[in-house]
Amino acid sequence: MFELRKSRRTVPAVSALSAVSAALAAVVATAVLPAGAAAAQQGAPAQPRQSAAVTVPERYTSQKLAWQPCPELTAMECAEMTVPRDWHAPDAGKDLTIAVSRVRASDPAHRRGVLMMAAGGPGGKGLLRPAGVARKAPAIGAVHDIVSFDQRGVGRSTPLQCQTQDELDAFFAGDFRDRSPAAVQRVVDNSRKLADACRDKHGDLLPYITTEQTVRDMDLFRALLGERKISYYGASYATMVGAYYATLFPQRVERAVLDSNIAFGGTWEDFEKGQPESFQRRFEQDFLPWLAKNDATYHYGRTAAEAKATWERRRSALRDSPLSPGEGKGRSLDPNRFDSGTIQAIYDSQEGFPALATALAALEHWDTAAPAERKLVDTVFGSYLTTNFFAEFLSVTCADTPWNRDTGSWVRRSAEDTAKYPLMGARELAFASACAAWPASPAPRVKVTGKGLPPVLMLNSRHDPATYYEAAQRAHRDLRGSRLVTATGGDHGVYLGGSACTDGIVNKYLLSGELPARDVTCEDAPLPAPAAK
Repeated sequence: MFELRKSRRTVPAVSALSAVSAALAAVVATAVLPAGAAAAQQGAPAQPRQSAAVTVPERYTSQKLAWQPCPELTAMECAEMTVPRDWHAPDAGKDLTIAVSRVRASDPAHRRGVLMMAAGGPGGKGLLRPAGVARKAPAIGAVHDIVSFDQRGVGRSTPLQCQTQDELDAFFAGDFRDRSPAAVQRVVDNSRKLADACRDKHGDLLPYITTEQTVRDMDLFRALLGERKISYYGASYATMVGAYYATLFPQRVERAVLDSNIAFGGTWEDFEKGQPESFQRRFEQDFLPWLAKNDATYHYGRTAAEAKATWERRRSALRDSPLSPGEGKGRSLDPNRFDSGTIQAIYDSQEGFPALATALAALEHWDTAAPAERKLVDTVFGSYLTTNFFAEFLSVTCADTPWNRDTGSWVRRSAEDTAKYPLMGARELAFASACAAWPASPAPRVKVTGKGLPPVLMLNSRHDPATYYEAAQRAHRDLRGSRLVTATGGDHGVYLGGSACTDGIVNKYLLSGELPARDVTCEDAPLPAPAAK
């Protein structure tokens, strides 16, 4: 599952996809619903509609965007537009509100069009992102109006929120590696409770919080801007948004950059199954060797194996005696939160590696840790997914494409993944059980082919933990005519991440349409020096 991270990059860490636990399927078989029972509870899954053109009623296309300075960032303009709950039945159900934003081209005399962005996650907020791109890529901001939006279900658009933050924190509390029958049953029960809460609060909306519905919102936004075509930049989950948009509206796409790619030609289930291995790879092959190389600063182990052993010892100690690093926040640093902080940090080597290493070192001398160290520990390990982010994440990933609803099979798989890839494998059951119990959706299936598109530029780091390289290669094959730029490192979100090579390729493409003649490899930004003492 994707995890939400705070990053200096233009993309969210989503990012948030993961997996779960070690071997006891036979013991637990009597503790979970038998195969098919969850599906029976929800009713037979609706037959997916084939994606097709829709007729947009005039009441939507005749809207005027009332631009005003954004309350959070007055250098940007914000507005709202109204969209149907279901684009395939626009007269059924209540309309939704979508918050949109823009930063106008700084050189209007040479303006060449619109660069539209979407957020990752699913669950990230896109509204304020244009300002960051305009600042970090002034040549792009000079000739483009950079626009974005909070996707349906998120932020200032019509939002989802299935549980309170305390309830969601309880959902993620404890130790997902615990494979005792009672612990496994608790995970399954909590996942179903979450799915039930979403159905009870938003049952009339959940089936329409999908990528296919979102890209139709995007096309209305394009039309209300008065643009015949757009260019597009999207990272992480937003690569799927961009690929779906380009598939449904190829005639509306001038140029498209897809950065850190989901395997958007397949199912969410298949994609998420690959993440436990990729997160473990990033942890063991990138972070732990870097930590060991800087043992003189962090004193965590002189080899990757020693550093891993120290990390595992600390995790075990937190299982027996959780800490409370946050003042007055009521949150305990337990194994799951320890995993979460580690997972979020390894998305980004430049800031994440030093912050995580410093926090880990502080935990090794907690009784004498300085106030600044304790504050950093709370920052690294104290935050987690918000209720809005997680509701959106599940709505999209559980409804876009079909899921296996046999909970027993997920118990067995999560046991295997926990044993092999414990960092993320231990979470699989929690996420998959929620999707197994999720209300069925009539979301149309979108087959990404690249037909009718200009060549698309794709970027991906070789060791990206969330949007792993093998998935990007599959997406590259699905999107015929695309070019893939491979970054040698492992950070999530390549563009504007410190590589002059990749930034130069993207900027040249967006400004002139020029693409590399073939797939290329760029050196990523070097790994950072240790944090200053």
